[in-house]
Amino acid sequence: MNFNQFSGADNYIVSPELQDIVNVTIALQRPLLVKGEPGTGKTLLAHAIARALYKPLITWNIKSTTKAVDGLYQYDTVQRLNDSRFGSKTRNVENIEDYIRLGKLGKAFTSNEQVVLLIDEIDKADPEFPNDLLQELDIMEFYIPELDKTIKAKHRPIVIITSNNEKELPAAFLRRCVFHFIQFPTPDLMREIVHVHYPNIEENIIDACLKHFYSLRKITQLRKKPSTSELIDWIGVLLKAGLSIETLQSKIPFLGTLIKKDADLVYIQKYKKELIR
Repeated sequence: MNFNQFSGADNYIVSPELQDIVNVTIALQRPLLVKGEPGTGKTLLAHAIARALYKPLITWNIKSTTKAVDGLYQYDTVQRLNDSRFGSKTRNVENIEDYIRLGKLGKAFTSNEQVVLLIDEIDKADPEFPNDLLQELDIMEFYIPELDKTIKAKHRPIVIITSNNEKELPAAFLRRCVFHFIQFPTPDLMREIVHVHYPNIEENIIDACLKHFYSLRKITQLRKKPSTSELIDWIGVLLKAGLSIETLQSKIPFLGTLIKKDADLVYIQKYKKELIR
C-alpha cells in the first residue's frame, strides 16, 4: 500500500497534519474520528478522499433516533406480512432474504471494491450507539440471525467518522480510532481555499475579505462565529454584486451572509465602526 496516497483534492485543501493522519488511517486500516468546529470541512473530508482516490462514497447520516442495527440491515416484517396476505409479484414470501435490506455499513461490506464510508455526526445518536458498532468496525463483519448468515467485508472500507462534540464518546470506541482535530484554517490556508473556489479573484479583494472575516471571528461575544463555508458564500455575493475595493474596505456589506444569529447582528451593528478599522 502506498502510504502517501492522499494529498487533498482539487476543491479541498488540506493541511500537512490532516494529510498525514488520513494516510496513517489508511495504512493502519482504522476508522478516523474527526472533530472540529462547524465549517472546518469534517464532512467534506470524506468526499475529498473518495474523489482523490477514485473510490465510491457511502454516507451514513446519523440522527438522534439512529440505531447501530440500522447501518447493518433491516428486516421488513411488515412487507412480508402484507405479501403473505395479498401476494407479491416481485418477492417470494418463503424467502426471508427477499425482505432483508442492507444498511450503509452492510453495503460498504458487500461492495465489490473498497469504498469510503462516512459516518456523519456520530455524537447525535444515543450514547451507546458507538459501543454497539465496536465489533463491526473492528473485525468488519456482522451476523444476520434471520438468515443464519454472517456478512464479512469483501474489502475493508476507509471509515471517516465525524463528531461535533455534542456528547462524549465511549473510551472503548476511541481506542479503536485514529483521531484528528481539524484546526480552523489560518489566514494563509484560508487564502488557498478561497483561490480554489475563486481562482481569478484579485488579491486586494481577498485581503479585505479576510481582514473583515477574521476580525468578526475574534469577537468572543458571538454565539456563532462565521465559518469557512459562510466566507466562501459571502465572497461569492460580493463578486456578483461587483462592489469596489473602496466600499469593501470601508464597511462589511451583506453581513447577513456571514452572521446568522439575531443577537450577533445586533452586537456587530452596535460596534461596527470599531470592527472595520
